[in-house]
Amino acid sequence: MPWDIITFNDGNAIPGIGFGTWKIPVGDTTSDQVDQAISVGFSHIDTAQAYRNEAEAGKAIAESGLARSDIFITTKYSGLDGLDIETSIKNSLKNLGVQYIDLYLIHHPRLAVPDISTAWSQMEGLKDAGLVKSIGISNFQIEHVETLLASAKIPPAVNQILLHPYVYATTAPLLKYSAEKGITIEAYSPLIPVTTLPGGPVDKPVKAAAKRLGATEDQILLAWAKAKGAVVLTSSSKKARLEGYIKAGDLVLTKDEIAAIDAAGAKGQRIFTARTVVRRVAVALLVSAVGLGVCAYFGVDVL
Repeated sequence: MPWDIITFNDGNAIPGIGFGTWKIPVGDTTSDQVDQAISVGFSHIDTAQAYRNEAEAGKAIAESGLARSDIFITTKYSGLDGLDIETSIKNSLKNLGVQYIDLYLIHHPRLAVPDISTAWSQMEGLKDAGLVKSIGISNFQIEHVETLLASAKIPPAVNQILLHPYVYATTAPLLKYSAEKGITIEAYSPLIPVTTLPGGPVDKPVKAAAKRLGATEDQILLAWAKAKGAVVLTSSSKKARLEGYIKAGDLVLTKDEIAAIDAAGAKGQRIFTARTVVRRVAVALLVSAVGLGVCAYFGVDVL
């Protein structure tokens, strides 16, 4: 398999690319897409309680015929229905139809209730009980990780975060910190520059690298995320794209290509941040205008 196997700080290992089930419609669509991903070579399936598709993912995994040890399953504690960590993991195991989870994450620091230290202690208990092999976090910033590590008996194996060129400049300190602490980074939504924000500064260096390597732009972005040392999470309903994502593990970008993408990402971040501010101001003005109109209609003097 072209993607590296990454070893965690607890000795367990994870495939370097995973199929994410976020945003897939709940129902047979989830099962069909997970089944398709497995058929082209994905052996790492990422879901979460908040996605409400664990059962469908589990169905596809069960029907794949793969031995449990041949498939890596990640799910996340999302505080669904207000349930606690211990109850939620039991529900996830039942939904997925397995005896253990390979990687269990706290989906967001806000979900670490009543506080990060207490929630993490409960996660450690799940690992000690053999319900999960590895435990980790998602969307945690440096200050959150520092709070966790201050009382942790077991450090998190993973921090799953948003990572693509347009957020790299602000995310780089977290990547550096995580590497120093031995925490593996997982990158979700690495394809945003081509799927959501096309036409930005990153397009040029990505297209240049794609031309040199005879690859697609999305493959280059996956190779970029891999070059940053991240485990990559991606998704598609199209079989040909999934096959391309698997092949992207063989792509090697030059230092100059990586630097060019980084620089374009930093430039784009400033541009898109400015656009966001403009949009927010426009919305605020619109809301204010509507509010003034409503007040005037009801004869309310706001001056």
